[in-house]
Amino acid sequence: MLIGVPTETFPGEKRVALVPTSIAHLKKAKLEVLIEPGAGEKAGFPDSAYIAAGATLAQSRSELFQKSDVIVQVRGLGANLEQYRADLAYSKAGQVQIAVMDALSNPAPVFEVASTGAVTFALDLVPRITRAQAMDVLSSQANLAGYKAVIMAADTIPKIFPMLMTAAGTITPARVFIVGAGVAGLQAIATARRLGAVVSAYDVRPVAKEQVESLGARFVQLQVATDTAQDAGGYAKALGADFYAKQAELMTGVVAESDVVITTAAIPGQKAPILITAAMVEQMQPGSVVVDIAAERGGNCELTVPGETKIINGVSIIGPLNIPSELAHHSSQLYAKNISTFLLNIVKDGALNIDTADEIVAGTLLTTGGNVVHPKIIETKTS
Repeated sequence: MLIGVPTETFPGEKRVALVPTSIAHLKKAKLEVLIEPGAGEKAGFPDSAYIAAGATLAQSRSELFQKSDVIVQVRGLGANLEQYRADLAYSKAGQVQIAVMDALSNPAPVFEVASTGAVTFALDLVPRITRAQAMDVLSSQANLAGYKAVIMAADTIPKIFPMLMTAAGTITPARVFIVGAGVAGLQAIATARRLGAVVSAYDVRPVAKEQVESLGARFVQLQVATDTAQDAGGYAKALGADFYAKQAELMTGVVAESDVVITTAAIPGQKAPILITAAMVEQMQPGSVVVDIAAERGGNCELTVPGETKIINGVSIIGPLNIPSELAHHSSQLYAKNISTFLLNIVKDGALNIDTADEIVAGTLLTTGGNVVHPKIIETKTS
């Protein structure tokens, strides 16, 4: 069975779905790999490295799609709205496509690709169960985003993070406030602590307190946390307007005393909740920085402009897009591990074995046999 790896077409995307070191594991499972020339170059993986690992180079993108039984990508369909249609002409009945699809936010492309007869899987819908941890692309990429957000802040703020005692005087450590203690938030806490900052963090989920404190940060108690703040998969849930208003009122003082605020709160398939208001930013000191990891979902800060850095009253508000792509080498390595593990879960003896009784398969399968089969996507058509 042939696995095709095309070059990513999403603007600015530097990652690649498979890296050379992942090919050996696939070949042991009787899978061959076909690479579009240059697919890994932006991530630091030249064609020669793929060939040395046992992959074959395609002559063109169309040949890759025509020959491959399975197409693996970083971004597909709704996660690549500007470019996905260019590949639809290459799609064929029975061909499997695996990628981050962003189908909950952008379901229309799912119905479009269903008409081609392609079998599509959305890696961003992998259920949060123990057996699927090695396939969890959201966690692997969020981990790197949390790290990079701290580096962005450190590069922007006109201060240093650690305490420094010199003959010329003592410099106090920077104060960093992390909003959201999921995977990205916990990595941001760890990174800021390694750089010497005094770190505080807040999350609506009470269970996050122990995790925050285990990393040496102070958990901010706002007395608004609730046991209903997370879903069965462990993700934060959207809460009511009254909740967010009370949260904002209590959070203002913490934000005002912070040199850096990093926001990480995202609800799968929904617009990010506003957690940092314009009034909060007004209370921050000039030179302070807000890094809004949730900018791709509209942002957690009311003043965030996705893809831009705004300076308002001396406070820099950074709205980065596609942060993992800025760390393309390592984010590709992690993604390749996620997608390889997923592939091996649906392959047996070198052939596809799509078992819809498998919780992972059922949770990620979008289309098959010309139909959309994922219940949440079907709901979008009828609502």
